[in-house]
Amino acid sequence: MEENVFLIENDEAVLEERCLLAAGRIASFPGTLEDEALRAYFTVLREFVLACEKERKELKRDRTVNALLFRDLEEERYPGSWLDPAHAVREAGAVGQLLAVWYAECLSLVASLYERKTEFTAAVLETTIQIFNIFEQDDIEDKEQAVRSVIYDYLYDYAAVMTADHMTRNADPDCHFAYDILMNADLTDTGDHSWLYSYGERITKEETGTAQLMASLPESVIEEMARAYTEGYIRGFAMTGKDITRKSTVLCYLPLGFDRFMRAAVRQFEAAGLKVILNRRPVHLINARFSGNVQPGFYGAINSRFAFDHREDLALFWGDKLKACRLQARSQACAQLKEKLGQLSGHACVEIFGVSAGTPEQKPEAPAFNAHQLEVTRAYLQQDHELMEKYMPEEETSYTIIAWPTPSAADAFSAMTGLDLKDAYRMVFEKLVEINTLPAGRWQMIQQDLIDALDQAEYVEVRGCGGNETDIRVMLHSLSDPSAETNFENCLADVNIPAGEVFTTPVLAGTAGLLHVGHVYIEGYLFRDLKIRFEDGRVQSYECANSSDPEEGRRLIRKVIFHDREQLPLGEFAIGTNTTAFITARRYCLEEKMPVLIAEKTGPHFAVGDTCYSYEEDIAAFNPDGKRIAARENECSVLRHSASDQAYFHVHTDITLPYEELGSVTAVFGEKRIDLIRDGRFVLPGTEELNRALQPEVCGLGAARNGGVS
Repeated sequence: MEENVFLIENDEAVLEERCLLAAGRIASFPGTLEDEALRAYFTVLREFVLACEKERKELKRDRTVNALLFRDLEEERYPGSWLDPAHAVREAGAVGQLLAVWYAECLSLVASLYERKTEFTAAVLETTIQIFNIFEQDDIEDKEQAVRSVIYDYLYDYAAVMTADHMTRNADPDCHFAYDILMNADLTDTGDHSWLYSYGERITKEETGTAQLMASLPESVIEEMARAYTEGYIRGFAMTGKDITRKSTVLCYLPLGFDRFMRAAVRQFEAAGLKVILNRRPVHLINARFSGNVQPGFYGAINSRFAFDHREDLALFWGDKLKACRLQARSQACAQLKEKLGQLSGHACVEIFGVSAGTPEQKPEAPAFNAHQLEVTRAYLQQDHELMEKYMPEEETSYTIIAWPTPSAADAFSAMTGLDLKDAYRMVFEKLVEINTLPAGRWQMIQQDLIDALDQAEYVEVRGCGGNETDIRVMLHSLSDPSAETNFENCLADVNIPAGEVFTTPVLAGTAGLLHVGHVYIEGYLFRDLKIRFEDGRVQSYECANSSDPEEGRRLIRKVIFHDREQLPLGEFAIGTNTTAFITARRYCLEEKMPVLIAEKTGPHFAVGDTCYSYEEDIAAFNPDGKRIAARENECSVLRHSASDQAYFHVHTDITLPYEELGSVTAVFGEKRIDLIRDGRFVLPGTEELNRALQPEVCGLGAARNGGVS
């Protein structure tokens, strides 16, 4: 690989000529190929490439073109398309897996044509021709390996430039593509929402429906929404004693349709001295993420089945050599971007929810990392974090995250009440605005009462009720100076919006028992009768009722919850106190779609994997009462000083136990026991106000269930 990460052909005339020649060659597909499956595949690629080339020249940026370019991502079309690895393997045999992966990479052409990245367009088109040529040559016996080699070479050869491009757009406020669209578009509801098609992302009724609602909201509501987001971000710095005035930029995530909210946030950030950077989510395989459910950048509609099937495409090529290549590319890019990375304050994330992913189907045809590749990935993540720590130290950066619903979040509520979906969505959205902007002061003192009781305890005992079999003991750290230290963070609306939880890092030794949840949505997927047993704070066994085959259920847990790790520790124990969010989920039929960010505030929750303080254990943080949060590491993360490769798992998955399945939460110290929650209600003196939202006459559940709202 070249030493200069920015060494790339920049003669636009030459690049344009390469694109024209390649597109002309692709126009002749499928040529003389005799295999019907391959003829069908290359015909699909031909039509897609020619549609991209037509739009590259005409730039219509409209609904019709968008639907054509992304048609195989339509939920109805996807299962029979060449993007679906099951279909591809069924039609073309083993090589179909690679063909599906390559088609997914070809989708990056849409982003490239709108951002005028001609060099990337040429690279994808020319690689497509190389793949096609393999099937035209009779003397290549192992065509599957030949295709694999061509794609591998593409990844290796373009790792430097594609990585540099993506990282530059994540750090440089002068990259104005999305910013210019956002700040100059007419965001009023004209019915066509034409600006949305300028981003080069898939646009569906979710994005247009959201944009329509955004256009109808009073400016005061938009400003309030944005203020919760921007001020929460800024408070996150103050909470940990970090100086935000030393920074000048912030990277924002924009789910398209929420443009009016983000425009207000941009203005508020800029008034606070921070320039906003808006970069596209990663679109090239070489930049694929290894974990995480929130899209990092601006993004349109996501087909959840496509995302699940292709989440480990890199497994077909991943190993020590490509790991080294990717790390070298990122290292070189960091060196070039040193000053800009030093000015980046962190990430202001926006999550959306609405379209349910249901239960994911684990297709054997979809690529999956093997045990060795998982170890390579873990080593990569550790080394990449150490690299980024040189340029963006954790002690200088922060983040925030907020979640908003899209129209599909109101589907069930609309069906239950008979309301038009548009009206139902507005009601759901207004309730989420209320939740996300609730004054944090309402919780501060109530949660402090919980913390004061918990800080006396040796351990917390959590038990289920009815059919829930939860029975678990969570050990707590001993405080050397209780007058100045605390085990639990008083979580208000700062980095983690909305307000409403107290959380800690458990001691692993002695933490043991069964966590059981009747039904819970994790990363958008439903788990039924999820059971995880812990011994000395680590996962010992697990099961769920998602499949009649127990091993299939365990595989699903390993994939979605554990991210293919085994014996993860219990990284967090928390008590959610936002009963308003809990009852909103029930009243508006949102339980199946509420993201973890909000769901974790609606009951006790447990996180498997790293602690909430991973990589920030040595940064002092204080609660509003001035006490230092002492419980910031466990027996795993303490190894960061002696064996950093064993300290972190790069997984943190929250599992919430809802109030109605909860028998008790009890703080235990010696012979003394203090109930915090009993039979799904808060019983600790000072916390009774949290039960108000749970009363039927307050929450209006009866009216909603009878077809009305209150």
